[in-house]
Amino acid sequence: MGLLKELFGSNKEEIWRQLSSEIGANYVDGGFWGGSKVEVRTGEWTITLDTFTQTTSTGKSHSSTTYTRMRAPFVNKDSFRFTIYRKSIFSGIGKLFGMQDVEVGYPEFDEDFIIKGNNEAKIRALFANPYIRELIQAQPSIYLEVRDDEGWFGKQFPEGVDELYFYTVGVIKDIERLKLLYALFAEVLNHLCHLDSAYKNDPNL
Repeated sequence: MGLLKELFGSNKEEIWRQLSSEIGANYVDGGFWGGSKVEVRTGEWTITLDTFTQTTSTGKSHSSTTYTRMRAPFVNKDSFRFTIYRKSIFSGIGKLFGMQDVEVGYPEFDEDFIIKGNNEAKIRALFANPYIRELIQAQPSIYLEVRDDEGWFGKQFPEGVDELYFYTVGVIKDIERLKLLYALFAEVLNHLCHLDSAYKNDPNL
């Protein structure tokens, strides 16, 4: 087993179980057909870490790409939206509907990231938090956004519940990176409350 670990590294299940133990989360084994996931509570919010696979077809050929994602539903008081990603990764996305490019006033951060949103003042206030900027910069690749509730949580939660959403290509098996990502979610959710954009309520209620 030691030699195999040296050759191929630890597997996802091993790393994610260790992560669950270290942050007090629940590891949910999806079995042979289902995908495993990590669920952890921070305050009244539930953060879920899992993977998903997308298949694209070009003629007779098919290719599949696996992504790691993290999601947390929350009650969005004012429909505040933002999206942030590294310029080198998603620069070709172009303008998102109803969103404007925002510079937050920290030159190195503005140089590395594209930030879009529907409330410039709140975006500047959110990213004035140095811990949030530090945690985002610690991610080698990142796409983080507040998206509406028409997706994964649409049928599970009532109207007005949106989600904080992260994804990146590949399966993250770096436990320190995963812990920093969890810390980022907790900090952003708490700061959204300070900005009066989120309730510290369980979205199930």
